[in-house]
Amino acid sequence: MNHILEADGILLEFNARRILSNIYLKCKTGEITGILGRNGEGKTCLMNIIYGNLNPLSKSIRFDSISVPQAFKRPDFLTYLPQFNFIPGHLTIKKIFSDFELDFKFFETLFPEYGSRYASRLDTLSGGQRRLIEVYSIICMDSKFSMLDEPFSHLMPIQIEKINELIQENRKTKGFLITDHLYRNVIKLCDQLYVLKDGTLHRTSNVSDIERLGYARLD
Repeated sequence: MNHILEADGILLEFNARRILSNIYLKCKTGEITGILGRNGEGKTCLMNIIYGNLNPLSKSIRFDSISVPQAFKRPDFLTYLPQFNFIPGHLTIKKIFSDFELDFKFFETLFPEYGSRYASRLDTLSGGQRRLIEVYSIICMDSKFSMLDEPFSHLMPIQIEKINELIQENRKTKGFLITDHLYRNVIKLCDQLYVLKDGTLHRTSNVSDIERLGYARLD
């Protein structure tokens, strides 16, 4: 069964400055949706509004046409990878995989360098190692949708390649909403792509749309 996540009617202002307006976003399970935009355009704000931990002047967030204003209370519907580290550093990798109900053996086949770190606390890892575990956890959690904010930051190219493969594998049962400044990875992954500019989402249909909206020049 396909599921739909929709966000519209969003109006966000800070100190009388309009950040977001005229927003409409639609994601489906089985699809990967990307959002591109320059720094300060409001991509992270939009994800936080969808997740329910930022309150705008108005919004409508719906799952299968049912309003869900506080999606953070429903991890079966939606999980969210923020830009910052969100898993407490004192937790061990063993505890994290147990809490998230994930198979460490499978993770170890992809990233064998973690095999000796199973009992290690998260805060003893490097920034990239810690980020990889957080990204993996959100991608593989059992939910209808996952939002990923800067999932490729601090990762090595070989790790990014494996994460892309994981996203493609998990799209069979869930939908993804992704934004990252490594935009070529986003473009490569996504079935549909939006550019956030001047507070409004613009759906693109080809590379020339991205260039026309002034986000990036692609060869």
